[in-house]
Amino acid sequence: MNRRILGILFVGVFLSACFSSQKPKEKQVFYLNLVGGLENLDPAFAKDLSTMWCAHALYNTLLESNEQSQLVPSIAKDWTVSSDGLLYTFHLRNDVYFHPNPLFENNSRKLTAADVVFSYNRLIDPATASPGAWIFNDRVVPQQPFVAIDDTTFQIRLVRPFRPLLEILTMPYCSIVPQEVVRHWGKDFRNHPCGTGPFRFQYWDEGNVLLFYKNENYWQHDSAGNPLPYIDAVQFSFYDNKATEFLLFLQERLDFVNGVDGSFKDLVLTRQATLKPEFVQKMVLQKKGYLNTEYLGFNMDTANPVVAASPTQSELIRKAINYAIDRKKIVTYFKNGMGIPATGGFTPPGIPGFDSVAHYGYHYQPAKALALLAQAGYPNGKGLAPIKIITPDNYADIVNFIAGQLQDVGIKLEVEIMQPAIIKEQMAKNKTPFFRAQWIADYPDAETFLTVFDSRLPSPPNYTRFSNADFDRLYDAAMNENNDSIRLSYYRKMDSMAIQKAPVVPLYYDQRMHFLQKKVSGFRSSPMNIIDLKWVRKE
Repeated sequence: MNRRILGILFVGVFLSACFSSQKPKEKQVFYLNLVGGLENLDPAFAKDLSTMWCAHALYNTLLESNEQSQLVPSIAKDWTVSSDGLLYTFHLRNDVYFHPNPLFENNSRKLTAADVVFSYNRLIDPATASPGAWIFNDRVVPQQPFVAIDDTTFQIRLVRPFRPLLEILTMPYCSIVPQEVVRHWGKDFRNHPCGTGPFRFQYWDEGNVLLFYKNENYWQHDSAGNPLPYIDAVQFSFYDNKATEFLLFLQERLDFVNGVDGSFKDLVLTRQATLKPEFVQKMVLQKKGYLNTEYLGFNMDTANPVVAASPTQSELIRKAINYAIDRKKIVTYFKNGMGIPATGGFTPPGIPGFDSVAHYGYHYQPAKALALLAQAGYPNGKGLAPIKIITPDNYADIVNFIAGQLQDVGIKLEVEIMQPAIIKEQMAKNKTPFFRAQWIADYPDAETFLTVFDSRLPSPPNYTRFSNADFDRLYDAAMNENNDSIRLSYYRKMDSMAIQKAPVVPLYYDQRMHFLQKKVSGFRSSPMNIIDLKWVRKE
C-alpha cells in the first residue's frame, strides 16, 4: 500500500476517533487539493500560493485586505501614521491567543507586541533567509526598526516614506509567530507551525495529506456573535495533475478547485465563461477579479549586446506589435471568456490606482500597426528581422496565435518553448529580448505593478529594464504624498507614462475562477487569490 493511501486512511481514522465522542452532530470537513505541492508551513517562506493559503489559515497578520481590496483590522484593531510617513503605530487586540502548544507554560498564551517585533525581525534576519525579507529591507531604520511600547502597542520606523506599507503588512510573510516555539524548533518550525489563525495544525504526511483542525479559541466572531470558523477541519490532498484534481471534484471528493485544466475547460464552460447548462445544478462557479496582468515584455537595455540589435529596441516596432494583437479573441477563444482584454494600462481593475477611463492603452488596430511599421522603415514588415520570443509550454497556444496575428502585418515571430524556471532565469540575467510573463499583485496597491518600471530596481521586478527619469521622480512624489487621492492620480499618470513607451504588451487582466460544490457556502478569497476558509459552511 503506498504512502498516499496510508496517509488518507490514517486521517480518516484520526478524524473518526477525534470526532466520535462529539456525536450526534456531524462534523464538517472541507476538502481541497494543492496541485503545486507544499514545501513549508513557516509563513516566512510563503512565496507560493499553496503556502499562502496554509499560512492564512494558521496565522494572522496585523491587518488583512478584504474582497474589495480594502484594509480591515486583524490583530491590530487600529493604527496611526505620522504626518511625515515615517512612524506607524499599531494598537493590538488583547484577546488573541496562540494555538495550544506544550512549549507554553499553560499550553497557550496571549499574543503581545513583543511577538510582532520578533516576527518582523526574524523576517529580515539573514539567518532566516526568508524570500520575504525585501518587504522591510532598505525601508526600515537600521537600529530598532520594530518597537514594542507595551504589550498592545507596536511601532514601525521607516527611513523614508513608503505609502503602501499598510497594504504590504497584509502579506502572509508578515504573519505573527510565537518566539519560544520558533526558537525551539529552528528551521524545523516548517513542520511544527503554531499561530493564532482560525485553524491549527494537526497532521502532515508530506506529498500525501495535510490536516488542520478548527481553532476552538479563535478570537474572531461573525456579526451575530457566533465564533469563527464554522467548519471543523480542513483536509488537503496533493494530486499534482490539474485534470486529476478536477475529476476528483466532479466525483465530489473535493469541495473546491482553483481554475480548470484545459482538458475540462470546453467540457464545462461556454465561450462566455459561464457553466454549461448540464453543470449548473452540479456545481457553483465563482468569477471575480484577480490582480494579475498577463503580458509580453521587451528588454529595453540598449547597453546589452544580446538585445541591443533586436528590432524591439524601436518604440515604433513595440507599438506596432501592441496594435497588431486582438486581445478580445485571446480572452474569448483561449480563456473561454475568463479575463478582461488589457486595453488599458499595466495596472489591472480592482486595485486602488486603476484608471477606469484610461485612453492610453492599445486596441486591435492592424492598420495602425502597418502605419507604424512603415514609419519605422519596414513597410509591410519588409526588411524586418525575425523576432524571437520565449514562452512556457502552457502559454504556447496563445503565443502561437499572436505569432499568426503579427505575421498578418509582416512581423515574423519565432516562438521558442522553455521551462518556466529557465525563462525566469533568462529574464533575470538580461538574456532575452522578448518574453511572455505575468505580474501578480503582492498586496492591494497599484505600486506593486508600477514598481516593475522603476529604473533604480533590479530584475526582478524590472524585467524590461525600463528607464525613465520622469517616471522615477513621479514614483518618489507618490511615496511622499499622504493624500491618497493625489497619490492615486500619480499612479495613473505613471501607468500612462510607461504604457506610452510600450515596454510591455498587456494581453489580459486575469480573473479568479473557483469551482465549488453546491453544499458549500460562505467561501471567500482576496483579489490576490488568497482563500479564506473561516466563513465556509457545508450543508
